[in-house]
Amino acid sequence: MPSIFPVGFSMRNDPEPLRPLAKLDRRQVLRATGGAVGLNLAGLWHAQAGQGELGPGQRGTDSPIKSCIVVFYYGGPSHLDTYDMKPGAPASVRGEFEAISTSAPGIFVSEHLPKMSRVMHKVALIRSMHHNNRLHDSASTEALTGRPSLNGDREEFAPINQFYPCFGACLSYLWQNHRMEIPHAALPFVFHNVVDTPCQGGGFLGAKYDPLQISVDVESQSYRAGALALPVGQTATLLSDRRRLLETLERAAMSTTATHTPVGAQWRTFCDKAFQLLGSETLRQSLDLSQETPQMRASYGFGPTPQSVGEGGGGGNGSEMGYGRQMRGQNLLLARRMVESGVPFVNVYDFRQQGQNWDSHFKNFNQHKTHLLPLADQSLSTLIEDLDDRGLLDTTLVVAMGEFGRTPKINADGGRDHWPDCYTVLLAGGGVRGGTVYGASDKLGAFPASDPVTPSDLAATIFWRFGIDPATEIHDLTGRPHRLSDGQPVKSIFG
Repeated sequence: MPSIFPVGFSMRNDPEPLRPLAKLDRRQVLRATGGAVGLNLAGLWHAQAGQGELGPGQRGTDSPIKSCIVVFYYGGPSHLDTYDMKPGAPASVRGEFEAISTSAPGIFVSEHLPKMSRVMHKVALIRSMHHNNRLHDSASTEALTGRPSLNGDREEFAPINQFYPCFGACLSYLWQNHRMEIPHAALPFVFHNVVDTPCQGGGFLGAKYDPLQISVDVESQSYRAGALALPVGQTATLLSDRRRLLETLERAAMSTTATHTPVGAQWRTFCDKAFQLLGSETLRQSLDLSQETPQMRASYGFGPTPQSVGEGGGGGNGSEMGYGRQMRGQNLLLARRMVESGVPFVNVYDFRQQGQNWDSHFKNFNQHKTHLLPLADQSLSTLIEDLDDRGLLDTTLVVAMGEFGRTPKINADGGRDHWPDCYTVLLAGGGVRGGTVYGASDKLGAFPASDPVTPSDLAATIFWRFGIDPATEIHDLTGRPHRLSDGQPVKSIFG
């Protein structure tokens, strides 16, 4: 039940010229019509939360964001083959890909990111992200909570309780007195290595602050929110009747009980939330991608059906066998729809299973070129442009990252291994100064050469952009206080 809730080298492939007037016309149309065809979701945010009144703490900026989408590229993309290329490095480091110019003067990206190259004037890159975790579970934990795992750098082989809450859970806690249907959603699955990675829920705040978990149905190319779907033939009226019956039975039970237990109170909270969401037309509309035009769905992209080519190295499989890889682009379309419907924080997990994701120990370059980058390039660039066209980019922060980068030195299998010592995180929208690079790696992309940034700093940046002081305290189930983040916001890339 809880999981239901809550500089000097040759350049080629110059980007196509921008057409701001055509974009402006489309943006005006979208604003006038309220966004996607069939959606009548505008204004929900203002009705539920109120602009600029999202939580305690000092204002981080004069114009706080309203929403954040975190796209998590589980497995660890190679920064050296995407956004921090080293064309002057030895061949054993620079790899096979060439760099191309972008819409942001002086910023170059991989030749296999042609669509992202055209939106880099809307993007900020942090090229000096680093931490100390070399294993996926602990690295993912620090990346998505801003805190190192209490268990140290290790993989988990049996389920453990999550301790630190994820970003969305912290925000849900701070917003608990606001009337939000869905403060935090995660899609399209819970990702795992051997067991579910313990960084995706409420942690010490409790299951009450878990995200609404949205699942993908690959066969029907659709989504559903856990068990939150009315059975065939059931109506909202019948659901209301059943809720009244449940309340009657509860009152009778409580009349014979001297005290109300915490467990009972928590169960009541879950039931209330379940009934609320079962009756939510907003939720049903936002999950229904059939309301999008075929052209819009195609712009985000569909991937090919998984088929093993024996290339990933992990048991003969790699990202080509990733579960749900056909829907990787559609996940970002759904994230846009969730934001449009008033959900302030959305996590998108690009792959579900370790070994069938971005973990390119074997044939790194073909994995990136053929299976990983094309759909990531198409969907992320479309998300940025789509949000901008709808007038949502200024108020929505997009964060795209993995749990670490890849080794500068290419291994004997043509792959790159885990490398948390320096990697790149991409930010777009939410007030970022487009065409900005913060920090730098050294000439091999191995270590920060300037302005090092940690996951704690990234966490502080996200909270600050929501207008929340990162030093704000939250309390665990025992009442013990914890700061939201010990990091410092990276303010210079905004404004």
